[in-house]
Amino acid sequence: MRGTARELIGQAQATLAAAGIESARLEARLLLAHALGLEPASLLLTAGTVHAAPALPGLLARRAAREPLALILGRREFWSLDLAVSPATLVPRPETETLIEAALAARPDRGAVRRILDLGTGSGCLLLAALSEFPAAWGLGVDVSPAAASLAAGNAARLGLAPRAAFLCADWAAPIAGRFDLVLGNPPYIESGAIAGLMPEVARYEPRRALDGGADGLDAYRRIVAALPSLLAPNGVAVLELGQGQALPVAGLARRAGLAALAQRSDLAGIARALILAANSSPAAATGKKTFGVAARDE
Repeated sequence: MRGTARELIGQAQATLAAAGIESARLEARLLLAHALGLEPASLLLTAGTVHAAPALPGLLARRAAREPLALILGRREFWSLDLAVSPATLVPRPETETLIEAALAARPDRGAVRRILDLGTGSGCLLLAALSEFPAAWGLGVDVSPAAASLAAGNAARLGLAPRAAFLCADWAAPIAGRFDLVLGNPPYIESGAIAGLMPEVARYEPRRALDGGADGLDAYRRIVAALPSLLAPNGVAVLELGQGQALPVAGLARRAGLAALAQRSDLAGIARALILAANSSPAAATGKKTFGVAARDE
């Protein structure tokens, strides 16, 4: 394809809109910039400049087939961090940033957080965002996928956080014996039967192991919550991502494991997205304000 930036963006926008892409113009600009090896902002400054973009048709075909934009670009911003992404992991989502907000609210004593554990680290987005906010902390990211653990380690290196991070390929917390001031987790929570009905970008392209939470969506929570009492330091807290409607069931699992559900935090859509947990005997549980009860929702 050849034309001015304005013309190429218009053609790309029409192609994407015909494929049902909602943010067609924005994505057209991002794909053109990627095809030209330019930053998107530079296209706005050279809208009348003629460009040859031979790679653009292939990129548009991939996006029209509903491959996620982030996978085509190979990068995604999360908590202002520029992260590499790949088909080995979930694409970091804006709603997952709610966990970092919740962690900062639960542990305002930022300098006292020294050890962070991220279960199911994927791209490393949660761990690396947390390390950027807790300056004295060292973190461990765990993922069952070697490709995911490798991707996360690469992201840590690119962000200059490698000296404060390590990554382990393991089945959740099975091999871990230490205790942590902050435990983060974004486990698979989609019910198995619902995955086929997800948007094509998710159902076709993102790893099923990172989506499938079992028949009721709670399989991974059962594993994680059972391990938390032996993972949390005396004043430690865990922050887990939730699917819609999962706050009470997961809080019920936590209660039976000897944990207190201190609070939940909603994302911008008003969905309870993060659940903050602590050991019942911890100072955090003694002073924390519980925002909901769980006695009626045993799982």
